[in-house]
Amino acid sequence: MRPSVMTRSIVSATAVVGLAVGTLAGAGTSFAASAPAAQPSVSTEAVGTLATNNLGLTGAQARNLQMWLATHYGYTGPIDGLLGTNSWKALQRHLRNWDYKDAIDGIAGPGTIKALQRYLKDVWGYQGPIDGIAGPGTRTAFAEFAGSVGD
Repeated sequence: MRPSVMTRSIVSATAVVGLAVGTLAGAGTSFAASAPAAQPSVSTEAVGTLATNNLGLTGAQARNLQMWLATHYGYTGPIDGLLGTNSWKALQRHLRNWDYKDAIDGIAGPGTIKALQRYLKDVWGYQGPIDGIAGPGTRTAFAEFAGSVGD
């Protein structure tokens, strides 16, 4: 006896529904599986890099500055060419002579940049405003200073 077209259609529809239900059931259990352990979005190594601010200095210029800071302003960190918190704290101690009155916190914020600009204007020929913004003129004068302190 041959199955009718109607029987074949019902069997086919049942098979499709069964596959769909099985797939959905499998999907449901896969969604119920425990999530993998959360991974940190930033590595410790990246945090160290983000905590530096060379204000455009090359690694060699920053190393010169760190050596000068170690000799004159109590910098004890690595001579690695990365101006991090300790480099900026030592530079802030130097900038006390140029009216830096904020905390010695190692942050190259507007107060630090203003004092740096005053120093660069007095000693290195910086021509720009004392505005606390490390623009191209500030960065150029800072690079000239940092490049020469190792000489």
